[in-house]
Amino acid sequence: MTRIAFIGLGIMGLPMAKNLVKAGYDVTGFNRSTEPIDKLVDAGGNGAASIADAVKDADVIITMVPDSPDVEGVVRGEGGVFANAKPGALWIDNSSIRPDVAKELAEEAVAAGFGAVDAPVSGGEQGAIDGVLSIMVGGSPDDFAKAEPVLNAIGKTIVHVGPAGAGQTVKAANQLIVAVNIQALSEAIVFLEAFGVDTAAALTVLGGGLAGSKVLDQKGQKMLDRSFDPGFRLALHNKDLGIVTSAARSVGVTVPLGSAVAQLVNALVARGDGGLDHSGLFKLTSELSGRD
Repeated sequence: MTRIAFIGLGIMGLPMAKNLVKAGYDVTGFNRSTEPIDKLVDAGGNGAASIADAVKDADVIITMVPDSPDVEGVVRGEGGVFANAKPGALWIDNSSIRPDVAKELAEEAVAAGFGAVDAPVSGGEQGAIDGVLSIMVGGSPDDFAKAEPVLNAIGKTIVHVGPAGAGQTVKAANQLIVAVNIQALSEAIVFLEAFGVDTAAALTVLGGGLAGSKVLDQKGQKMLDRSFDPGFRLALHNKDLGIVTSAARSVGVTVPLGSAVAQLVNALVARGDGGLDHSGLFKLTSELSGRD
């Protein structure tokens, strides 16, 4: 039985780890707070008191933490993955971080005798629960082949997109598309409500045409209900849009829509709404029109 260490049991990480247990893997989880560890144990997994304890016997180590510094903190140092995992272990980073950091850490991992792939995910909390995430993978073909069976337990669309760092580049593009779609949907709903249209009926017909999207399917009702419990927090999308705009600037690419939406997301986070779901973009859009 393949032994998996799973570091980071948050909104996405915990259901992903549970799905690995369901798939028959021996999963040991670590998280800074203990409640998610207890939930993993209740689901048939194991708990660890430290990163070192979690990874010492693991064949595969998965990290799912918020940002580049968090990943660096997990893998580097005396208590980190690289210092404590057994030689030949495969490291899969499902976090969404800067492509340059992903490439740098992958090179460190390989130099230390590990396999490494950056494998950020898309699909939100529900996708993680259902095990149907889209996963874009960067790394060598050999390491991808080793990671693919594990990723099949948590995702539905798993694609090798290039060398180390490529997965994070594709994820940045994903976050650009999602953010612009959420903003466009927010504007459309504010527009419809201003005219007194039956918005639920309108979204049904819009969803059946070219305007249809997974964003409309998953976020439209949340906006109608003004229900913004986080499936993916605005604070994290703010981080991701910072990655997009910085990376685009570094290669001379203009992202005018992405930059505009990035400012709106940043404004929401700055005023204290970072804990809301990213569909909370609707709040600011509505306020700018004097509707709420």
